[in-house]
Amino acid sequence: MNTISRLLMILLLTIPFQTVNAEDYKLGAVNAIRVLEKSPQADTARGIIEKEFAPRDAQLVAQQKEIKAMEDKVVKDGAIMSEDERSKLERDIINKKRDLKREQDEFREDFNFRRNEEFANIQRDIVAAIQQVAKDNNYDVVLSDGVIYASPKVDISDLVIEYLKKPK
Repeated sequence: MNTISRLLMILLLTIPFQTVNAEDYKLGAVNAIRVLEKSPQADTARGIIEKEFAPRDAQLVAQQKEIKAMEDKVVKDGAIMSEDERSKLERDIINKKRDLKREQDEFREDFNFRRNEEFANIQRDIVAAIQQVAKDNNYDVVLSDGVIYASPKVDISDLVIEYLKKPK
């Protein structure tokens, strides 16, 4: 054994070891998805988003009905229409379908962006609530994502949900 190895061995033997048992720590686990689903903030955000996007959704439904009526007219009256009249109506249907698809895509993008924006704010609130509940209840470690199983004994999701329901 060389001198460095002997010194390291002596140093390691002189350091007092402290045994730690799992009972020495208070562990908790949070089901973040359940907390998000049951939080009043998420319900509020869903309501805000629905109210914000309802007029555009109604407009898209009206456009679909208009296109359907035009298609029905081609089927019903196509045989008695002039070639130019039927051709114009078919072109109008194609143009309206193209416009509708574009507007639906824009609606979906805007809706997803707005939803993500609202839920990012809620996620920040949830993280703050988890941290506060952990401090208030003297938890040493709180686990969230990546936990495959947590017994009800360590699951503090309900505590977090209750904290989020408190008026601020």
